[in-house]
Amino acid sequence: MFSLAAAGLLGFSAWTALAPSGLATAPFELPAGETAASDKADLKTAEAKDGVRRANGLSGANVRETLTDDGNVVRTYRPGARDGDGPLVIEASRIGQDPRTAAFPNEDLLEETPEGKIPVIGLDGTRPIDQYARPWSGARGTRVAIVVGGLGLSQTGTQRAIRDLPGEVTLAFAASGNSLPRWMQEARRSGHEILLQMPLEPFDYPQTDPGPYTLRTDAGTAKNLSELHRAMAQITNYTGIVNFMGGRFLSDADALEPVMRDVASRGLLFLDDGSSAQSLSGTVAGAIEAPHAFADLQLDGELSRPAVLKKLDELERIARRNGTAIGIASAFDESVDAIREWCEEASGRGIEIVGVASLAAVPVRK
Repeated sequence: MFSLAAAGLLGFSAWTALAPSGLATAPFELPAGETAASDKADLKTAEAKDGVRRANGLSGANVRETLTDDGNVVRTYRPGARDGDGPLVIEASRIGQDPRTAAFPNEDLLEETPEGKIPVIGLDGTRPIDQYARPWSGARGTRVAIVVGGLGLSQTGTQRAIRDLPGEVTLAFAASGNSLPRWMQEARRSGHEILLQMPLEPFDYPQTDPGPYTLRTDAGTAKNLSELHRAMAQITNYTGIVNFMGGRFLSDADALEPVMRDVASRGLLFLDDGSSAQSLSGTVAGAIEAPHAFADLQLDGELSRPAVLKKLDELERIARRNGTAIGIASAFDESVDAIREWCEEASGRGIEIVGVASLAAVPVRK
């Protein structure tokens, strides 16, 4: 009995050594009546929920589609060719980016449009707000997000903000800024989460003009979306949009809703800077289930280091009362100096400074 069992075991071992998968190892051949529909290298298309067909190169595989007699398509995959002979990096997590690659966009989250490459939700459901968010501890203590905007408008001011502000501070780049891809990469390498600062029509427009790409209440949806997409294409790797000015636009639901819907459909958050008491962004976001956040305080309405520090202390009190708070400022020297000083001491008081995406109300994906 024992010798028979041993012989059987040896026979099974030999068989599995020759066929490790447990399956026949004969080369694959198309059955009679079937034809190769396509042979695609590193390309897969699928119908997304919004009806847009997008290419997905996430797997890196060569995909062979076979059309059978009954009209079904059978796909087989084999590894694609690698570029270069360096080590192979396998991406284990789709949430957040490895700091070593944070300066480079995930091409699966970009869509080619007439205006350029703009953010899009990946075929696997990954959103830019997931991919580019700054990781945080996960502890439910007192959390504060600080957003510093206006980057890209002044070369020296932008460089100083990226250099001096701690990586926990979120940076917002003006859509009309200069050298944005360069500054984006530098900011991401320094650990910053970033936003795109979008100009919206103020009440006294055109006497006060926010600049290129401004969205207007009388422009119509098609024009506003075109301008939005042109602005979106100026930069990559951001988690969302923050308004620049925009009192009139934010108070007009008919103009605002299509823009916020488009932003949300691309997996981005909308941060309202809190400058307009008549803003409807929160109401619209709730109606369309859009990722949304609202700044609690403008930190540098009075531009001096002591005044900004005083506002930061007020922001801390709000956070201790509510659990979280968001403050927003511009990249003036006084603001940068005060924020840097305050951040250096905040951790000692039990404050965790986080990226703004971690404080946004993000509806659960269905």
